[in-house]
Amino acid sequence: MSSEFPKEFKARVENDPFLGAELLVALNSDKPTAVRAHSLKHNNQFKDSKAIPWSKNGFWLNERPLFTLDPHFHAGSYYPQEAGSQFLDAVLRSLEFPDSPNFLDLCAAPGGKSTLIADFLNEKGILLSNEINSNRAKILKENLTKWGNSNTFVSNNSPEDFLNILDFFDCIVVDAPCSGEGMFRKDLNARNEWSEQNVEMCANRQKDILSKVWGSLKQDGYLIYSTCTFNSNENEEIIDWLTEKYACKEIKIDLPLAKVGRNGIGHYGLPHLINTEGFFICVIQKTEQTKSRKIKIGKSDLSLFKDSKETNAFCTDSCLEFIQWRDFVFGIPADYFHEIQFLQQQLRIQKLGLEIGELTRKGIIPNEALAFAHAFQSNSIQQISLSKQQALHYLKGETFPLDGQHGWALVKYENNCLGWIKHLGNRFNNLFPKEWRIRMKIE
Repeated sequence: MSSEFPKEFKARVENDPFLGAELLVALNSDKPTAVRAHSLKHNNQFKDSKAIPWSKNGFWLNERPLFTLDPHFHAGSYYPQEAGSQFLDAVLRSLEFPDSPNFLDLCAAPGGKSTLIADFLNEKGILLSNEINSNRAKILKENLTKWGNSNTFVSNNSPEDFLNILDFFDCIVVDAPCSGEGMFRKDLNARNEWSEQNVEMCANRQKDILSKVWGSLKQDGYLIYSTCTFNSNENEEIIDWLTEKYACKEIKIDLPLAKVGRNGIGHYGLPHLINTEGFFICVIQKTEQTKSRKIKIGKSDLSLFKDSKETNAFCTDSCLEFIQWRDFVFGIPADYFHEIQFLQQQLRIQKLGLEIGELTRKGIIPNEALAFAHAFQSNSIQQISLSKQQALHYLKGETFPLDGQHGWALVKYENNCLGWIKHLGNRFNNLFPKEWRIRMKIE
C-alpha cells in the first residue's frame, strides 16, 4: 500500500521530533484489525488471537474477516474496534467513579466507545450516547441495542442542546471530530482531504464542542478527550486551552505502552511504536463549583408502567422499573425515572433504555431489543438453535422450514440470540428488523 502524503503533513511530521519520519513509514504499512469481545456473551472464536494488553477484552486478528457473514457479529458478541480506541478501557479502569455514575458519550457513532463504556458500567448508572447525524444515530442505536444493556440511551442532538443540562454527568467522553491523520493508514482518501486549513477548522470546532458541554459535567467529574490525529493543534493545545479557560486539571494516567504527549500532556498510540492506527487521549477533571442541578419536569408523556404481569412474561430483573411511552413499554434502571423524564424533554431520544415491546389488546409484542438484552429472563419462551447457513438466511430476512411450536420464539446461533420469530407451525414470520438485514449475496 502506498500513496503520497500531503506535502505540508509530511514536512510537519519530519520536523516534529515527537513524531519523526518513522511515523510515515508505519502509515504506509498494512493496517491492523482489532476487535473487542462482549464480556457476557458466548464467544470462543478469539481464544487463539493475541490479546491487546490495555483492553480487558480486546484482541488483534491475524487477518480481517468478512464480518457481515459472521452471525456472532450480528448477535453483538463482539465489536470491531481499532486497538488505539480501546485505550479508553484502561483509562476508565484507572479512575474512581460513584457507584451509579451518569456517562455521556457525546460524539458516539458508530458505537465502539459506547459499547466499551456499557461493558465498564455493567448495568450500573446510565450511559447517554449522542450523535448529531440522524443516519449515524440509527447505526449507533442498532449497535447499542445488540450489545444488550438496559441502561443505555441514544440521543440525536447537537452540542448546544446540552447547554441546559447542567451538572448532570460524572463523565463526558468526547471523541472529537478531527483532521483524521490516524486514518491515513486505512483510508487513503483521508490523505486527500487533509489540509492545514482543515486542522485549524477542526481545532476551532473542538473548542466550540467542549465549551457547549462543559456545564453538563459535575464538579469533580471527568472529561475524557480523544482524537485520531497526531498534531498538537487538536490535542495538547486543546488541553492547554481547556485548563486556561476553566477550573480543571489533567489527571495523569499510567498507560505503559502509550507514549506520553508533548509537554507531558495526554497519551498517544503511535503506529510506529505499537500496533495501532493512531490515537490521542487525555483526562481532565473539573474542579470548579457548578450550578446546583435543578431538574424541572414539565408535563411528560412518560409514565410508570404498573402491569407487572405483562412485563414479567419477558423480564423480571429487579434492578429495572418499567415506563410507558404511548403504546410502548421500556425498562430503565430503578430510581432513574425523573432523570430520564428530564432528558427526554431536553433531547431527541432515539433509544430509551431497554424497549420491552408494544402494547396491544392481545398483550405485549416483544421488541427485538429483548432478544439481545442481559435483563431478559424467561424460561417460558421457546428457543431454537440455527446452523450457520440458517442463521445467515434469517439475518437476510428470509424464511425456511424450521421445527418448532406455535408462538413467539427466539432464534440462536451457538447460544447467542439473533432475534425473534413468530412460529406458525409449518412456517414462521421473520421479525428481524428490515434495516438491519444482510443485503449481500449468501453462497
